[in-house]
Amino acid sequence: MKNKQKIILEYMHNLFPDAGCELVSNNGYELIVSVILSAQCTDKRVNQTTPALFAKYPTVYDLAKANQSDVEDIIKPCGFYHNKAKNIIACSKAIVEKYGGELPKTVEEMMTLPGVGMKTAKVVCGDLYKSKVIAVDTHVKRVSNRLGLVNEQNADKISIMLEKMFADDITSVHHRFVLFGRYYCKSQNPKCENCGLKNVCDYYKHK
Repeated sequence: MKNKQKIILEYMHNLFPDAGCELVSNNGYELIVSVILSAQCTDKRVNQTTPALFAKYPTVYDLAKANQSDVEDIIKPCGFYHNKAKNIIACSKAIVEKYGGELPKTVEEMMTLPGVGMKTAKVVCGDLYKSKVIAVDTHVKRVSNRLGLVNEQNADKISIMLEKMFADDITSVHHRFVLFGRYYCKSQNPKCENCGLKNVCDYYKHK
């Protein structure tokens, strides 16, 4: 398995040497709001929506005092806008009231914020604080299962397994798996024939 992990890491590093979050943000406040909005929505759509949101609510203090219906009008293109508006306002209030306007620095503390589960907390902590964590979204789940690194559907369990597996090279694993799943190992019509990992891929072997 160690050799397989090395092959995967090297291939993805060559494929995405500058892998990073595709959500556009300038600070922790913008990042956590963007990640919450990205649930069941594309990063591209979020990036098209957030400039207007952050123009009207430039700081976490502004969003904490926002009217929900006003926020809903702006974020409607991101889908599930009632819950998302409620969550990002409540999250902002908690950041202001519990943490003095600064994002907490651990996954556990971040998960106490409204609307923030393990995936969101790990995305933010990984990007903002370079924490040794791997967030698992639908792409990471698909890629790790297809490659045979895990045989598991629970995202939280996959996260823990991958963190142990890639403990020495954890920094950009999340983003590289996301990009690989988004552009190559797609849910439908994955680009298997041209993939440099097909010799170590369980999915390809059993196609």
